[in-house]
Amino acid sequence: MLTVHHLRISQSERIVWLCEELGLEYDLKLYNRDPETRLAPPELKALHPMEIAPVIEDGDLVLGESGAIMDYIVGKYAPDTQLVPGPTDPDFARHLYWYHFANATLMTNGMMMIAVNAVQAEMPPPLMKRVTNAWAHLEAALGEADYFGGSNFTTADIMLGFSLTTARAFNDMSINHMPNLKAYLKRIGARDAYQRAMAKCEPGFPPKLD
Repeated sequence: MLTVHHLRISQSERIVWLCEELGLEYDLKLYNRDPETRLAPPELKALHPMEIAPVIEDGDLVLGESGAIMDYIVGKYAPDTQLVPGPTDPDFARHLYWYHFANATLMTNGMMMIAVNAVQAEMPPPLMKRVTNAWAHLEAALGEADYFGGSNFTTADIMLGFSLTTARAFNDMSINHMPNLKAYLKRIGARDAYQRAMAKCEPGFPPKLD
C-alpha cells in the first residue's frame, strides 16, 4: 500500500490532499517537529537523504519532492484524472505554469524570507519586490479564472495550497486587500477532500483560509 509520511505543518499536506481528491487508499504516518530545532524528527530524516518531507513509500520505492510525488501518484494511480489537463485542453499551459510556479517561485520566495528573518535582517528591496510581484500575480490570475489551473480545480491548486494557507499562519501577512484570493480560499475550504485531508494531517490545527 502507498504510505505517505507527513511532517506536521509542512508542504507534505499536499500529498495527503491529493490522495483524498483521488479517493486513494493509503497509509498516513504523522511526525511532529523537533521542539527545539523545528525540523523533522530522526525517524523521518532516516527515510530520505534530504531529511525533509514529503516522502512516500510504495513497495520498494522511496520518493521525495512534492512535484515528483504528485506526478508519480497521478501517473500510476489515476492517469485519467481530470485534475491534470491534457495537451488538447485549453487550460493545459495555464495549469503547467501555476503547477511549477508553486515551488519554483512562491516557495522559493518563502524560504528566502525565512532565511532573512532567521538572521534578524530585512529583505533587500529587489527580493521584496519579487515577493510582492508574486502575490499580485496570484491575485490577478484569480480574477481571470476560478482556479489556478483554469476553469476547473487541478493539481496546480493543490501545489499552491500550502503557501496560500498553512504557511501564512506563521507570518503577519494579510490578504484583506486580495478579494480574489479570499474568495478562492473559500472555494478551496469547502472541498470535502481538503477538509478530510486537513483533519487527518493537521488535527487540531484550523486551516488558514482567510
